[in-house]
Amino acid sequence: MNTTGLKQRLLGQFGTIAAILHQGLAFVVLVAVVLLLIRGKPVFPGENPGGFSAIGAIRFDGVVSSLERTEGVDNQKYQALVNYLSRRYRIAPDVTEQFVGAAYDAGEQVGLDPLLILAVMAVESRFNPIAESVMGAKGLMQVIPKHHQDKLLEHGGEGALLDPLINIPVGARILKEYIRRTGSLEAGLQFYNGALADPTSRYAQKVFAEKERIQKALGPFDRSVGRNAI
Repeated sequence: MNTTGLKQRLLGQFGTIAAILHQGLAFVVLVAVVLLLIRGKPVFPGENPGGFSAIGAIRFDGVVSSLERTEGVDNQKYQALVNYLSRRYRIAPDVTEQFVGAAYDAGEQVGLDPLLILAVMAVESRFNPIAESVMGAKGLMQVIPKHHQDKLLEHGGEGALLDPLINIPVGARILKEYIRRTGSLEAGLQFYNGALADPTSRYAQKVFAEKERIQKALGPFDRSVGRNAI
């Protein structure tokens, strides 16, 4: 047998196999990179294509909150707020974060302090999104449907009130409207509670006290000015 010819044929076959394997590996790598790019996942460790931080961009079923990403002191204040409310009212941190984000969004939309909105939620429902009173008030902000049909029609009716993302902004709109109609924050809160004739303003004082507790819990991160600030 011609050993030299056999060796040459074996080397040739080995080279062919190596070339095929090399091309196949390159193809696999190419497909993997394309899939990563299509899915929008980071291609390199530490890369963040979306640019979102863990705190400050709240997501609700894939929708980004209008609350912008915060930095430094604001970011620490936001996290302190979530932690405080989660502990005080025994609700999960991720749920608390959603409520806080919705309160910030609603406050920005209607021009109210988000801490005031959170204080109203605390007094009205203790952050129970399915709370319902004997008077028919529903949800976190305890909105009475029969008095606010005009605001609920755009959301599909009364049933939408158990959705926190609807209940919070609707309640904030009602409160802002009452503040404008009565001319003061205290009277607006009393009107919201249906106790405008109460000379002691008991309900408003409860809300103010809760807002103060929240502000104190935030400590050095809080930039609020005065408990009666709208």
